[in-house]
Amino acid sequence: MVDLLRVNNLKKYFTVKKSLREILRFNKEYYIKAVDDVSFNLEKGKVFVLAGESGSGKTTIARLILRAIEPDSGSIIFDGEDITNKTDKELRKVRTNIQMVYQDPYTSLNPRMKILDAIMEPLNVNDSISSKAEKKEKVWRTLEDVQLRPAEEISQKFPHMLSGGQKQRVALARSIVLTPKLIIADEPVSMLDVSVRAGILELMGNLKDRLKVSYIYITHDLSTARYIGDDIAIMRDGRVVEIGNVDQVLLHPGHPYTQALIYAVSEPDPGNLQREKNIDPRL
Repeated sequence: MVDLLRVNNLKKYFTVKKSLREILRFNKEYYIKAVDDVSFNLEKGKVFVLAGESGSGKTTIARLILRAIEPDSGSIIFDGEDITNKTDKELRKVRTNIQMVYQDPYTSLNPRMKILDAIMEPLNVNDSISSKAEKKEKVWRTLEDVQLRPAEEISQKFPHMLSGGQKQRVALARSIVLTPKLIIADEPVSMLDVSVRAGILELMGNLKDRLKVSYIYITHDLSTARYIGDDIAIMRDGRVVEIGNVDQVLLHPGHPYTQALIYAVSEPDPGNLQREKNIDPRL
């Protein structure tokens, strides 16, 4: 398989702000190692999972890939092209091929914009050839793709008129309307009711197969990671502690931190109350 994305030795450190007293005492600077020498590959048409607890560096990696922030070192190769040092103007075409789905469907949509306008916005920015009528047709087809029907009726609604699951489907529609090659999904189901999570994940899988799109799926929930992922990297304190095929890593974890994350997954089994869980005391 051909790699769509290669991340090589990526680093991003943030300086901790010092107080005036520390500055006057010439205390040395302290850094938060948000991303510390991270490398991984994503094959075309596959789902790569970044998993770990909050603060492990997952979202910072997403922002680095999107070039929303600059890396301190390392390289990002997207679709055979090094995008690490490209200017904003050079990145414009790249960014049409990398789209983001955010965690909170309630705040990712402008409450004053109709669904039609929200999904059409990327087209208005990037498609100067199609007419307004053609763009409307594309929005309606995209709403059909994410199973929001009747599409024309839904397109005239405002976000507050939709449920959380419907809002996240709109967010997915907005991300695929430009037919990107990569979608970065940052905890896309964590704020949804359990009853609708499976539907969103199934939809993402269907879109992957039909549109030949690849995903970076960011999560702390290993149960959803195994459901949707092909490969997985377990992150802790900005570093990858374990990486490989999702079934191999989650069924036969080699790192004690991975084992601890797996033990944290809720299972509907009363026997778990008496089950002994041996977690490395160094964690």
